[in-house]
Amino acid sequence: MPPTLRSHLHRRRAGRGFTLIELMVVLVIIGVLAALIVPNVLDRADDARVTAARTDVNNLMQALKLYKLDNQRFPTAEQGLEALVRKPTVGTIPNNWKPYLDKLPNDPWGRPYQYVNPGVKSEIDVFSYGADGQTGGDGNNADIGSWQ
Repeated sequence: MPPTLRSHLHRRRAGRGFTLIELMVVLVIIGVLAALIVPNVLDRADDARVTAARTDVNNLMQALKLYKLDNQRFPTAEQGLEALVRKPTVGTIPNNWKPYLDKLPNDPWGRPYQYVNPGVKSEIDVFSYGADGQTGGDGNNADIGSWQ
């Protein structure tokens, strides 16, 4: 085959593109992969939120224990978790107060953590209502508390 004919055929094949069937096969493969991977990724995000809430609850409990060491009592229910950030102005005013946290975190679902004194499950309770924002539930909707 003469060189000019060979280069002409090569250029013609290179500019041909993909057929509709080839494109459909690629789209089906991408769809199958997405169907297998996306549910696993979404479950991981929910697990990460639950883990973050547990970590926040533990950090709040540590700050409350330091508060009690300095002031001989936990903040009252009326003073709430805000007593870890600002000196209480209601109830018994603590003499040895200092800031225990820079700011109060919200739970991973954007709602404030709950504080109960006296606690239902222990001396004090700190908890999040979970993904649904309501008492009880199971899975991602379960309450995440200091008693766990």
